[in-house]
Amino acid sequence: MATMSQTWSILTVTVLALQLCTGEKSCAIWSSAGPVVQRGSTFNVYCTFNCKCRGSMYSNHPPTLQSHKVLNSTTIYFNVLNITKNRTFSCHCNCPPALDPCGLDISAGYLPERPKNISCIYKVKDKDKGVVLCTWNRGRDTFLRNSSVLGVRTASRNGTDEPVWYKASSKGTDSLSASFDVSSSVPLISVWVRAENPLGTAESITINYTLSDIAMPSTPVLGQPECSSRDCNIKVEQSMRTQYLEIQHRAEAQAWTSSPYSGVQMSVVQVSSSLEPYTLYHFRARSKFSTGLWSQWSANISSWTQEEVPAKELDVWCAEPLSDFKSLRVYWKELNVSIARGKIIEYKVRVDSQSFGLIFITNISANTRNYSVPFCVDCEVTVWACNSKGPSPPARITAHHTKVNVMQFEPPQDVQVTADSQSVTISWRKPDTAPLDAVYVVEWYPEGHKLEELRWVRLGRNDNHTVVTDIKPFECYEGAVHVLYNGSSVSRTRFTGVNTLQSVPAVVPSVQETVEGNEVTVTWNDIPRGQRGGCVTKYTIYLENDGGYQQAYSIPASQRRHVIKDLSPGVYSLWMTASTAEGEGTASPNVKFFIQQETQLSPVIVCAVAAPIAMILVCLCHCSAVKERFWVYFQCLMLDNVPDPANSKWAKECTQEKGKMNLQLQLSNSTVTEEEQEPILVEVEEVPKQNSDKCTSMGTSSQLPSQTSLSPAAEPATLLYPLTTYIKSFSHDSDSSDHTQTSLDTNTTVDYISSHGPGNIDEENEEEEDEFEEMLDFFPSHNIFVEPLRFEGKLTLNAVRIDCSDFLQDS
Repeated sequence: MATMSQTWSILTVTVLALQLCTGEKSCAIWSSAGPVVQRGSTFNVYCTFNCKCRGSMYSNHPPTLQSHKVLNSTTIYFNVLNITKNRTFSCHCNCPPALDPCGLDISAGYLPERPKNISCIYKVKDKDKGVVLCTWNRGRDTFLRNSSVLGVRTASRNGTDEPVWYKASSKGTDSLSASFDVSSSVPLISVWVRAENPLGTAESITINYTLSDIAMPSTPVLGQPECSSRDCNIKVEQSMRTQYLEIQHRAEAQAWTSSPYSGVQMSVVQVSSSLEPYTLYHFRARSKFSTGLWSQWSANISSWTQEEVPAKELDVWCAEPLSDFKSLRVYWKELNVSIARGKIIEYKVRVDSQSFGLIFITNISANTRNYSVPFCVDCEVTVWACNSKGPSPPARITAHHTKVNVMQFEPPQDVQVTADSQSVTISWRKPDTAPLDAVYVVEWYPEGHKLEELRWVRLGRNDNHTVVTDIKPFECYEGAVHVLYNGSSVSRTRFTGVNTLQSVPAVVPSVQETVEGNEVTVTWNDIPRGQRGGCVTKYTIYLENDGGYQQAYSIPASQRRHVIKDLSPGVYSLWMTASTAEGEGTASPNVKFFIQQETQLSPVIVCAVAAPIAMILVCLCHCSAVKERFWVYFQCLMLDNVPDPANSKWAKECTQEKGKMNLQLQLSNSTVTEEEQEPILVEVEEVPKQNSDKCTSMGTSSQLPSQTSLSPAAEPATLLYPLTTYIKSFSHDSDSSDHTQTSLDTNTTVDYISSHGPGNIDEENEEEEDEFEEMLDFFPSHNIFVEPLRFEGKLTLNAVRIDCSDFLQDS
């Protein structure tokens, strides 16, 4: 104990003496283990002050006060336990004059490990010399400054040389390396590694090498390849002749394929192992002496092989004929590089008919994947893919609806569709009637977008399922499984309502309503594809009246129109929703409409009013006087404003010369010619009383004789025509009113009874009577308004003259 105290006293005195000599620090600090310690060790840090004061010790950054212990009046210390990292200590004391505090940095680390995994190679530059490169693993990090050296001892023909040390270098990894030149005359070398740091030294074992065993030739240099469609010629350059050469090649994203060669120094090497046309290949090479190591790989070089005609036909499919059944859309898939064997520059489409031969042939852009062709039942479509070397084998297909001269085939049986979050599995059972050489085609497409986004896969006759991954989430798909025979689909089974991920519809349908009477027609549009949330399973229409009563109508997803009938008058509110398998979406905005009250007479009231009227009409129909009176009334109602024959020029002349009738034929403006032999049609019209003209009775006020003689020998004549007629002549070749005698100008003498010329008036009157009777035959013989008409006597002015006064008086 006394010995230790004496030792500390001596150290304290020594430190104080040094401090007093320098005059810069207020204390002296040191460690019992020194400034570099092993991690995990325990030691003390001491501080001795230059004056008597109450000192303190700090550690780390920022400085933290430590719980030190007092050794004597001028010295304190701190016990450091299990140090794990570098630390800094400092001591403080207020001594006059004021001096700087003292500090100490402690480095903690590990002893160096023995170097291991030493490996050396001899890079031959020429036949006289080369470079030996050795690498090794330095071991774990010591957290201290390290140094490593490579010791080399060569064995020459004269004996063993003294060891030579080469400083190691690091490339930022755990491996260290060192290199040195050596003559080719040296057969053996011995190498070892020594590692040092402040805590100690470590040395590896010694390894002996024979230079021929670690000799490595220089890396070959490759020239640009010259390639055909199946092989490439590559020029290889090396500084020394080697025994072995290896060239590797690969296409993009494929594994390397090796081609070994022997005895190569500077020559052209042909690479022809399994090269494909129109493919970008990468090449590299390395070489080796008869013994020793392979050289490093050369830099990669690349080149394209040339094209060949496509190896296989296109995968062709066709959609069903369009709605107009005038065109058929044919689809094909792009060939992969190994089958295309070149860059496709165009497609060629040809349509042939069994009945008419070639219909048309056309060339299509290389960017096109479908084409619409004329549709016919017996047409065959052929498609080729063409590159610079020529066309592919022909791919033929016929329309789905082509009649096949074979037995009827059953469609695929038990088609089942199973969907998960990323794919859809479609399976089926092979039909019993399927031909031996039949194949299957599974097609699918987004609902309602077959022509735009049709996809399909062609399978063999032994396949019974396929997994489809080309399915977008929240999209509804449909499709079919086809049995294909001789290029035509002979039967199929459809499937619908396929989706992977799904949700309720994100938007509402757009609703429109049309009210007609007591019914309303509701129409709506499709929800946009990206917002349906999958397959819409149904639509629901909600109808609520003004009393709060609500009714729901479930509509299939395929419909876009619904009629609600027999609605009671009132105000209604209408809205609708769309649903998927996940549930019902949000409702559309309310639409209000009004059903009006229909104003219809009760059938009982209608019958009560109509029955008496009908009975009265039946009674009146049996009264001849009523019928005659109604007929006259009907005649008057049908008349236009026409002149009264009694006031005509011809009538006045007849009154002046009684017993004579002067008939003048007006030819100036008439369309009747002298050659006309057929009788003139006569139109009979009835003129009502107008203005001051008096329509009087035939028996009391007529200024004309009651009997008119057409010839001196004429007998007293009876009336040939009814008293309510007015005769106006027409041209026989036209029924138009534009050709009547009444259309003549005012300067023309008007005759109301015209003839072809002088002649027997009786004969003409008889002819006119017959024509008039034919004209009156227009009315039915049993008409309730007309009694059978009797024609007696001759046509007189009294007959022509019209008297409606009695009828009007009675009315």
